[in-house]
Amino acid sequence: MPQLPSHDGRLARGGGCLVILLGVTGCIAAYKSCEILRLLQKAGHDVKVVMTEHATEFVGPTTFRALSGHEVAVGLFDEPGDPIHHVSLAKEPDVFLVAPATANVIAKIARGVADDLLTTTALATKAPLVIAPAMNVEMWRDVVTQENIATLEARGCTIVYPDSGYLACGDVGAGRLAEPEAIVQATLDVLARSRDMEGMHVLVTAGPTQEPLDPVRYISNGSSGKSGYAIAAEARDRGAQVTLVSGPVALTAPEGVEVIPVRTADEMLEACRSPFAHADIAVFVAAVSDWKPEAVREQKIKHDGEDLLVKFVPNPDIAATLAADKGATKVVTYAAETCDVLASARKKLVSKNADLVVANDVSGELGMGSADNRVWFVDADDVEELPVLPKRLIARTLFDRLLNRP
Repeated sequence: MPQLPSHDGRLARGGGCLVILLGVTGCIAAYKSCEILRLLQKAGHDVKVVMTEHATEFVGPTTFRALSGHEVAVGLFDEPGDPIHHVSLAKEPDVFLVAPATANVIAKIARGVADDLLTTTALATKAPLVIAPAMNVEMWRDVVTQENIATLEARGCTIVYPDSGYLACGDVGAGRLAEPEAIVQATLDVLARSRDMEGMHVLVTAGPTQEPLDPVRYISNGSSGKSGYAIAAEARDRGAQVTLVSGPVALTAPEGVEVIPVRTADEMLEACRSPFAHADIAVFVAAVSDWKPEAVREQKIKHDGEDLLVKFVPNPDIAATLAADKGATKVVTYAAETCDVLASARKKLVSKNADLVVANDVSGELGMGSADNRVWFVDADDVEELPVLPKRLIARTLFDRLLNRP
C-alpha cells in the first residue's frame, strides 16, 4: 500500500508509518475492533487504542494491549505523571477512528460532552475523525441520532454508515457495524484525500433565495441547503479555502468556511462575483428563484377577499452570468428536476457554460430537504448515475471526479 500523508502534511512517524487512534465503545460489536486493528496494522500503520469503561465489559484491555503492542488508555488519569492525558493522546494520531460507536458516544461527541477519556480526546484532537456507528435499528433511526450524525458530518467527520441485517437484539434492520474491511478502507481514504485540495479556492452556493412581495411575505422554495453545506464541508476537509454564499437556511455553518449570508438572487449574484474571480472550482447548488415580483409593496398586502395579481420578472441566472467568463475555473451546477431529469441537465450544461451538471431527481421521497439524493453527473462526454447516497457521500464523489478527470 502506498505511503499516505498525515493530516497536517508532514510525513507520518516511524519512517512513514501512520499513527491511528482506535476508539472502542461499549457494545457487542466491540469484538470486531480487534479485526479492525489487525487490518490497519496489515496496511502498515501503528495503532493505539482508547476504550470507554463500558467497552472493557465486552473486550478486555489486555486483548488490545497484546494486539497493538501499546498500553491501552481507559481512564482520564491512567497515565502516571500526566495530568492532561487526553491532550497528549489527542496530539498523537493522524486519524481518530471510533469503531464501534454507540448512540450515546455519538451524541456526546456531537454535543461536545467530554466526560471520559475517549470523548475528551475526540474534543481535543485536530486529527480527522472517522465514526462507525453500531446500535439497535430503532436507536439508529431515531431523529436525535440522525441529527447528531448530520451535525458530525457538517463538522467534517466521516461516518461509515452501518449495514442492515440481523442485530444482536434480534431485530432486523440498519444498525449493524459495517464490515471491518469497509471501515478500514474508509479510514485510509480519509488519510489519502485529507490534503488533496490544499491551495485551491472553492466557491459554493447553497439554500434557497427569498424574493419579497411585501415587508412580511416572500416567494421562495423548499431548499434546505444541506447539499451545498455538505459540499462546502467536504472541500474544507480536503484542504481547500472555501467561500459559501448561502441563502436563508436553518443549518450550522461549517467550521473553517467563509460564509456570506444573502437573501435574494440579486444579492447572491453580487456576493459571488469576487470569490468566483479567483475560484478554482465553483459549485452552484443554491435553488435560486427564477422570478421575482416586479415591485415590492411598501406595506403589508391586506386580505380583502379579492384575487391578488402580481407581475413577476426574471431573476439573473447566476451560474450562466459568471460562467460566461470563467477562464480556468471548473463550473458545476446542480439541476433539481421532477421529470425529464437528464434532458434538462444536458440543456443546462450548454446554457450555463458548465463543465458538469449534477442532475438531482427531487420527485417522491427524495425531494428537497431529504437526507439522501439520487443524482447523475452529466458532462459533455458521458452520464454517470450514482446510487441513492447521503449528501456528504455525493459531495465526496463529486470532488473525486473533478480532481481525477481533466
